[in-house]
Amino acid sequence: MPDSVYPDSAHPDIAPLAVFLGTWVGSGKGEYPTIPAFEYGEELAFNALAGKPFLVHTQKTKAREDGRPLHTETGYWRAAGRDEHGNLRVELVVSQPTGIVEVLEGTFDGNCARLRSTTVSRTATAKEVTAVEREYRRDGSELQVRIAMAAVGQPLTHHLSAVLRLS
Repeated sequence: MPDSVYPDSAHPDIAPLAVFLGTWVGSGKGEYPTIPAFEYGEELAFNALAGKPFLVHTQKTKAREDGRPLHTETGYWRAAGRDEHGNLRVELVVSQPTGIVEVLEGTFDGNCARLRSTTVSRTATAKEVTAVEREYRRDGSELQVRIAMAAVGQPLTHHLSAVLRLS
């Protein structure tokens, strides 16, 4: 398997996304109309594989109060050309062990990736999720992550926000 690479040797198609490379650690808050609010710790890693035109992200969270695992996912980021404003168009596929797969598309302006789901698929036993929006914003040494979703009969609603730093 090819080795992970650093920003200066990332595949040219995804080189602009190299600002996300590394392992980011921090904390976040979650809320949704159907559950109590909660706080969590998060680790989000972005890696590039030598010669491959995609980034891999792996994410895991744990409860702040007792450290129990909460969520994990794996995603693949690809570049899809430029939009009419010159922003990089990006595609993201996210797979979750809860039986949900998100296909998202959006843009990256050099600091912020904004993505909306085009498809959300689920297994027969997974909770209903009909739409997702994700934002990943690099602000100096911080990565701010925000996620909204439409699920279990609720409209698109803010769900998660986290502030992470390179570890």
